[in-house]
Amino acid sequence: MPRRQTRPAPLPDLWLLSDARNDARLEQALRALPRGSGFVFRHYHLASDARRRRFEELAQVARECGHAAILSGSAGEAKRWRADGLYGPAGRIGPGGPRLRIAAAHDRAEIEAANAIGADAVMLSPVFATRSHPDAPALGPERFRALAALARMPVIALGGMTAARAGELDWPRWAAIDGLS
Repeated sequence: MPRRQTRPAPLPDLWLLSDARNDARLEQALRALPRGSGFVFRHYHLASDARRRRFEELAQVARECGHAAILSGSAGEAKRWRADGLYGPAGRIGPGGPRLRIAAAHDRAEIEAANAIGADAVMLSPVFATRSHPDAPALGPERFRALAALARMPVIALGGMTAARAGELDWPRWAAIDGLS
C-alpha cells in the first residue's frame, strides 16, 4: 500500500504574516492574496485563549481562499490547533514531522541551524529596513543573496518587502506584514 502524503501542497511563493499592526485588515488581506498563498499567524500580543480563537478565525478564512495556515508556535500547538505547519527559530520547530516547517533566520548561524534540522523552508530577514525591527540593520540584496545561497531549502525573503521590491530583488518567494495588508 502506498504511503500517504502528509505534507501540504507545494510551498507557496507569497506569504502574509500577522502582527498587531495589521490585525484589523487580515481577513481582507487574506481574501486579496492569490489562491494558494501562505499565511503565518504570529499575534504574540494576545493571551493564549484569545490567540487560539483568533488563529481559528483567520485559518478558516485562509483555507477558504486556498491558503496554507502556519502557526508561529510549538509543534504541539500546531498539532492541537490543526495548523498546516509551524514557523519559528530552528531550535523550536525541530526536525521532521508531518507539518510544513519554516525556520526564521537572520544570519549564517540561523541558516545553518535550519539546514541541520532539514526545515522545509527558511524565512530570511530583514532584507530591507522594516517597521517590525526599526533598529535592525537590513541585509540588503547582496548579503541576502549570499546568505540564501547557504540554505539547502527554499528561501522566503522577508523584511520591508512589497511586490515592487520582490521584483527588484528578482526573488520568487517573499513575505510581508505591511506590504500585503
